[in-house]
Amino acid sequence: MMSRMSMDFATAIGLAAGLLMVAGAIFLGGSASAFLDLPSALIVLGGTIAVTTISFSLQDIWRVQSVMLQALVDRSIAPSEAARGVLRLADRARKEGVMSLQKLTGQFRAQPFLQRGLGLVIDTLPTAEIDRILRQEAQAKQVRHGRSAAVLRKASEVAPAMGLIGTLLGLVQMLGNLNDPATIGPSMAIALLTTFYGAVLANMVFLPLATKLERRSEAEALLDSIYLFAALSISRQENPRKLELELNAILPPSERVRIFD
Repeated sequence: MMSRMSMDFATAIGLAAGLLMVAGAIFLGGSASAFLDLPSALIVLGGTIAVTTISFSLQDIWRVQSVMLQALVDRSIAPSEAARGVLRLADRARKEGVMSLQKLTGQFRAQPFLQRGLGLVIDTLPTAEIDRILRQEAQAKQVRHGRSAAVLRKASEVAPAMGLIGTLLGLVQMLGNLNDPATIGPSMAIALLTTFYGAVLANMVFLPLATKLERRSEAEALLDSIYLFAALSISRQENPRKLELELNAILPPSERVRIFD
């Protein structure tokens, strides 16, 4: 029941394909340099970071940077694999005793929630106390994930707004210098490119990554539920067949397992 770390090809391919299509349209349509403007990039990117930071803490902003990089890596475990693993643990605990699991806890460093739950069971804490501790931990984890997703969603809202601000800024500069033809081009570039940059960042980077994080958070919540049910079942010394029924009740139909039938 080991987690597999691999490249998340859906994220990598989707992001790369989207950006390549935009880049291809730019190159086929004319000069690529016309789409490069430092003031526009500063207005959109810098403004988005600044305004988003106002809504959250510096710790939230720092955390979401690592989350964006982690979106390219998949460390997930299939729910069916996790269910089979905990059913084997429950069967062993019933046959050999709970203390027989003590030598196995070191194998679950990649699944800290499961390792935590087994540790509480081995320490013979009351089942109700184990339930309370693990549910609090799972809830705190979901809150952290939700905050990171909220940062990305806020950035996806702010980026187009900063693009609009840049557009207005460019139009004001252009209208204020109509008597100087040399300034019309740069001002128009700011007006148009800020809107372009804001739309690309919001709809091709921030919003998809927020959705990806939310989906991963849901998947991790399912795994935590599997581990929680297993810890409580082992603590109560229940028949693993009952645990199998409970797990299949929360697993998607395609992920349901049959070990004791």
